[in-house]
Amino acid sequence: MSVGTPMIDLHCHVLPGIDDGPVTVDGSIALARAAAAEGTRVLVATPHVNRRYNNRGEQIAELVAELGERFAAEGIFTPEGSSLEVRPGAEIALTRIAGLDQGELTRLRLGGGQWLLVEPPFTPVATGLDALILDVLHKGHRVVLAHPERCPAFQRDPNMLHALVDAGVLLSVTAGALVGDFGGEPRKLALRLAEEGLMHNVASDAHDHVDRPPHLARDIERAGLAPLSGWLTEQVPAAILDGREPPPRPDVTLAL
Repeated sequence: MSVGTPMIDLHCHVLPGIDDGPVTVDGSIALARAAAAEGTRVLVATPHVNRRYNNRGEQIAELVAELGERFAAEGIFTPEGSSLEVRPGAEIALTRIAGLDQGELTRLRLGGGQWLLVEPPFTPVATGLDALILDVLHKGHRVVLAHPERCPAFQRDPNMLHALVDAGVLLSVTAGALVGDFGGEPRKLALRLAEEGLMHNVASDAHDHVDRPPHLARDIERAGLAPLSGWLTEQVPAAILDGREPPPRPDVTLAL
């Protein structure tokens, strides 16, 4: 996958001063420039919504609008010449969803579409995850599961992910996990998901431009997933944002 290929980053902490992403607007701009330089054309701003960061949909939308204007003023362009776009969203902790009403959950959907980006817990012991996620589906929301490869419960029982995908859940893997940035177990599960056809998206989960940068293209290449790059970073996320059914995975050979 060559640098400059247009991509949509479906999971990025780019909004300033709202969670553990950039503290200032200058930090957001630095992150955005790094993303655009690699070929990302859309950043979906997905600040945390959890017990520590009680972010609200209206607040997120306002910050996205302000940051979009700033990006335009700064002239942040991809190598192909398109202006970097920022769209609203959120990364909602699974344990927080029950405390949010339906209207607020709708406001937190990715790009204003039908899909919620849901974060599973990192605790060593977590029971009933699949039931909680299925309950979100039953309430009329569609679910993109954020970095399942980093969740200990899924590492112990990957079969839960098979059942969730069968129920309509999409799995979004963090690019860095594919190359071992989060350790051996997350990398092992991420590559297994790719092999078994359970990976639907790769996102950066970037928090800044240095320590948690918005890398997508280089990590996808290093992991041997280049034949799926367009599907993982453009076709599937575009369908999610547009409210369409994601296209089927291409029939390609992977060198994992």
